[in-house]
Amino acid sequence: MQGGVNIVTRKINVTDVAPVMTLFGQFDENLSYLNRILDVKINTLGGELTVCGEQDKVERAVRVVGSLLEQAKKDGRISKATIDLVTEAVDSGNEHKLEEVTKVVTHTAKGKPIRAKTYGQAVYVEAIEKNSVVFGIGPAGTGKTYLAVALAALAYKNKEVEKIILTRPAVEAGEKLGFLPGDLGAKVDPYLRPLYDALQEMFGLETFNRLVEKGSIEIAPLAYMRGRTLSNAFIILDEAQNATREQMKMFLTRMGEGSKIVVTGDVTQIDLPREGMSGLIHASEILVNIPKIAIIRLTAKDVVRHPLVQAIVSAYDKAERARAEKEAEKEERE
Repeated sequence: MQGGVNIVTRKINVTDVAPVMTLFGQFDENLSYLNRILDVKINTLGGELTVCGEQDKVERAVRVVGSLLEQAKKDGRISKATIDLVTEAVDSGNEHKLEEVTKVVTHTAKGKPIRAKTYGQAVYVEAIEKNSVVFGIGPAGTGKTYLAVALAALAYKNKEVEKIILTRPAVEAGEKLGFLPGDLGAKVDPYLRPLYDALQEMFGLETFNRLVEKGSIEIAPLAYMRGRTLSNAFIILDEAQNATREQMKMFLTRMGEGSKIVVTGDVTQIDLPREGMSGLIHASEILVNIPKIAIIRLTAKDVVRHPLVQAIVSAYDKAERARAEKEAEKEERE
C-alpha cells in the first residue's frame, strides 16, 4: 500500500523466451510503450514476467500481455499497432475475437500481408465479409478505402465476383470539372487516382492494366452508374460524403444479384454546397437495422498514418463539437 493506493505484483510464467523477445521489441521499444500506455512496470526475471502497479491496472496489463504473448507465438511479430489492437480488444471484452481480428486478410501482389491494424478496422473487415452493403464512415487515414479495395481484390481472385467497380463523386475541394484541362478521362483521373494506386498494389501494374482492358476492373465517376444494374460485382463508392441524397439512392439501387457494396466517406470533409445534404449522412440515418446492411464508424483511434494525424483529427473533432454546441446555444437564445 503506497499513499492509500494498493500496489501489487503479478507473475506471468513463461515457458519460451522467444515470444517475450518478440513482445519487448528491438531495444525494448515495445516494452517501454506497454509500460507507458498501461501505466505499470513490466520486468523479466528468469522464466517469468512480473507486472507491478495499481491493482486494477495490473489486472488489465496481465490480460493484455497474456494475449500479446499468444499473438507473438503465432505471428512472430508485435508492433505498436498490434499492442493498440489487443489493448482495445481487452478493454472491450473481446479477447475471444483476437484470433479472428488479427488474421491476415490478404496479400499484395508483392506478398505483403494485409491485416487490420486497429480493433475498429477489424470490425470493419468482418462487416464487409458478412454483409451485402457496408458503410465505412470515419476520418482520413483509417484505412476505409484501402481495406475495401483489398477485400474486393480478394473476392475477385477467389472468383466470388466477376468484376470490381470503383466510383467517386467528381466533386472535391470546391473544384468544378469544367475548369480542369483535358478530355473527360483526364478531368476525372485526379479524383480516381487513389483507387488506381490501391488496385495496382493488390494486382501488380501489368495484371491491373490487363484487367482494366478486359473490363474486369472499372473505375468511373459516380454519374456513370445511372441506369445500370451491377450484378456479380464488388462495388466501392469512395468519398461518399460528396454524393447527394439523390446520387446515393441512385447508386444503392444499382445493386444486382451476387454483388457487394462498400460505401466509404468522411462526414467532416463534405464539399457539397451548404444547402445540399450529404447522401452519406442521410443513408447512414435511414438504413440502420436493415439485415445485411452494416454501418461502421471509425474514429481517430483507427488512424494508422503518422501519429500526428490522430492528434490533428482529434483536435478538429473537438473544435467541431465546440462549434456545434455554440450554435445550439445561440439558437436556443434566439
